Amino acid sequence: MDKDSEEFYERLRLELNSSNKHWPALYLFKFIVPSDKEKIQTVQNAFDRMGAVIETKNSKAGKYTSVSINVHMQSAEAIIDKYQQLATVEGIISL
Repeated sequence: MDKDSEEFYERLRLELNSSNKHWPALYLFKFIVPSDKEKIQTVQNAFDRMGAVIETKNSKAGKYTSVSINVHMQSAEAIIDKYQQLATVEGIISL
């Protein structure tokens, strides 16, 4: 992980812990993924058996798909782990 990524995740960890005093907490993940069934499935599979509510929406031109995931997460660290896990999906944008 490069220095910029480390700094980003540290800021995110601090923000999550300051805004959520009680864990587990409901968290909304948002991703933009190229409209490739395999990539979308990879994102969805990362939340399999977690009780997640997943919504997808195609872009107007159909080149990208928005994936919104509402799920109870155990800690700020668990949220960061998911972002890092999904960062390997080619073309993914985490919002």
